[in-house]
Amino acid sequence: MNKVVVAYSGGLDTSYCVKYLQNELNLEVHSVLVNTGGFSLDELKTVETKAYDMGVKSHTNANILDVYYEKAIKYMVYGNVLKNNTYPLSVSAERVFQAIEVVEYAKKINAKYIAHGSTGAGNDQVRFDMIFQTLAPGIKIITPIRDGKLSRQEEIDYLKSEGIDMNW
Repeated sequence: MNKVVVAYSGGLDTSYCVKYLQNELNLEVHSVLVNTGGFSLDELKTVETKAYDMGVKSHTNANILDVYYEKAIKYMVYGNVLKNNTYPLSVSAERVFQAIEVVEYAKKINAKYIAHGSTGAGNDQVRFDMIFQTLAPGIKIITPIRDGKLSRQEEIDYLKSEGIDMNW
């Protein structure tokens, strides 16, 4: 069975991806949450439990706090880097570091595919796809939400049909 690594947050979009990839594409799903900060140990455990409840073959919580701080955040703080002089640009940098970690994990387990839950509405999809294509040109990218042009309700309905009914 071919392996896919899902950049997994435990939210609606990535949970949909797990079930879709298992059921519709018959792939062995491995999830990875790349922690750049903001998760408590309890929250990480909850996401891991949810991933296994969804049926993933393996789940990894990759902690890259130190790397992310040393290579990005400290420079943004030193330089007072803000969008429109108000909003820190940490999220855009965060996606790059998350994508790098997902690629490293996919290579480690010899995955044929990488998937993410970007919807096509923002720049996260570009950041993920750019890093995936650059660092792993031989690994195919799957984007179920974007490609299917799915609404949140369609995702919820699909998950409910799979017996997964949560407060998203």
